[in-house]
Amino acid sequence: MKKCITPNSLFDSRPYGFSQIVIAEPGKMVLISGQVAWDENLNIVGDGDLAVQTEKSLQNLKTAIEVAGGTLEDIVMLRIYKVNYQREDGPLISRLLKKYFGTENAPASTWISVQGLANEAFMIEIEAQAVI
Repeated sequence: MKKCITPNSLFDSRPYGFSQIVIAEPGKMVLISGQVAWDENLNIVGDGDLAVQTEKSLQNLKTAIEVAGGTLEDIVMLRIYKVNYQREDGPLISRLLKKYFGTENAPASTWISVQGLANEAFMIEIEAQAVI
């Protein structure tokens, strides 16, 4: 399974919804493409609303890992692409990460500010790696 570590020599990232270090035992590696605020019919959910788009992206991520035979607990790494990241985006994204992953065993994470995504209406995209 996975072990999350937050050494005293690094800042405590758990309040932000991610772990500094995640160690995963051998298992089935699952790579999940970036999930966005599309529903199954390619309708954008939450057009212009970062909270709604982030929630939909995380719901899609949850669906993807479950179809692969795992749970959110199996996710060891997230990459979050946010269009034109602003300081006020952080607390909103963190709140939703904590809702889905908690704070004690959250995946490691990298947040990346980008100029745009595949559809100009997308505000955020979240990809993941898991070990089941």
